Amino acid sequence: MRPSRRHFLQSSLASLLALAPRPTAGEAAPTQPSKLSPFLQGNFAPVREEVTADDLTVVGKLPDGLDGMFVRNGPNPQFAPRGAYHWFDGDGMLHGVRLRGGKASYRNRYVRTAGFDEEKKAGKALYEGLMGLPDFVKIAQGEPGYKNAANTALVWYNGQLLALWEGGPPHAIKVPDLDTVGVQTFDGQLKHAFTAHPKIDAASGEMAFFGYGAAKPYVRYSVLDKAGKLLHTTGLDLPRPVMMHDFAVTERYAVFLDLPEVFAFDAVLRGESLLKFDPSLGARVGILPRKAAGKEVRWFPVKPCFVFHTLNAWEAGDEVVLVGCRMKEFPAALDSTPQQGVARDSQSVLYRWAFDLKTGAVKEGPLHDAGCDFPRVDDRLLGRKARYGYAMKLAMDGFLKYDLEKGTHEEHAHGKGRFGGEGVFVPRPDAKAEDDGWLLTFVHDEGADKSELVVVDARTFDKPPVARVVLPGRVPYGFHGTWLADAHLRG
Repeated sequence: MRPSRRHFLQSSLASLLALAPRPTAGEAAPTQPSKLSPFLQGNFAPVREEVTADDLTVVGKLPDGLDGMFVRNGPNPQFAPRGAYHWFDGDGMLHGVRLRGGKASYRNRYVRTAGFDEEKKAGKALYEGLMGLPDFVKIAQGEPGYKNAANTALVWYNGQLLALWEGGPPHAIKVPDLDTVGVQTFDGQLKHAFTAHPKIDAASGEMAFFGYGAAKPYVRYSVLDKAGKLLHTTGLDLPRPVMMHDFAVTERYAVFLDLPEVFAFDAVLRGESLLKFDPSLGARVGILPRKAAGKEVRWFPVKPCFVFHTLNAWEAGDEVVLVGCRMKEFPAALDSTPQQGVARDSQSVLYRWAFDLKTGAVKEGPLHDAGCDFPRVDDRLLGRKARYGYAMKLAMDGFLKYDLEKGTHEEHAHGKGRFGGEGVFVPRPDAKAEDDGWLLTFVHDEGADKSELVVVDARTFDKPPVARVVLPGRVPYGFHGTWLADAHLRG
């Protein structure tokens, strides 16, 4: 089922233009492909071949019990762009490494979205990227004006792997071969945009998710039970449409971020960005019982900021505690590679908010001053208090491990000229402690132009990886990944 015109306006424009590099006032976005785009060079550049390879070289030893599949999503355009290119434009490509009995195999596959198939048939790019104008003919026909790239994240839910893109519905993926099954609307129950960061309650199997957009209600929130039945849906009456990339849940509450990255429709007519950061509007965090009507949300004012990703949230007595990666303002442009860095005032750091549901008091402050993002916890503890959290260093050259009880941290370095992405925590099957497990990610060696899957022991975090799987080809830098236990894999 394709999204309606209203669905498109509520989701695609809101979510996907938000992170595009922004032209200055009066400056139109480029209309020709940008050969100098950093996101088409080096290890950001796409790979076009779909590969299947077995019996990969393993440096070190894969740990006993680490049986399953690491899969990561990311942008990988199949054709040269029509206009200016941003990293978020590319077609989704899944890269998967299956580990079993100490051996490793690899495969990568495009997510076959409707837009991907349409362009493949034409033999060229048909859609403008996020810095260009949408296809108004398609909009008039009730179709999306931007391509659902399915390139952002992954979630395992109800026995199925879903490839996510917050401007449209998920795509179901067959495992372990990573072939695309098709659009997933949960038997037609999905009636609004679907976040790239849904939350799975490990105890109940329920999935909480939301969508945001440019038409009222600006945020819609829903819950599916573990079998795919819609249990709850409601709207949040925000005063204005905002970009809301992520949220959080606790055992009893959903936590929403109403931050001042807002739509500026009049600016579009002047050739400026659709969204702008306006701290004068203030910022607030909403706490809503997980299956309550939106009107029951309780708002708490916080210092103006922007948050791409939350680490976790939990309840502590009368308080709801939220931890995420906070930046003082939305970056004016994201057109430089992470290794080139961003202004220190714009970099995100791990940050803690505590909301007292009894008194209304808010306590907030940084937990560390190192630039980081893509935070993760043990997924089994999502919504519950966890001692440890992990994050990617903004320079992409290593990981940070946070002990949230002691207020300390450790670092893991990938090595000179080696850059990676988000680390996914995989618990040891017979774990005796919360950090008894491994952090997995893809790392690219810029000097050798080689990519690897690295396995870092979370208990000896500052040591070299316990194993490195040498991959048969380059894996471009990407976004979010997940771990699929061996029991989830068919075939």
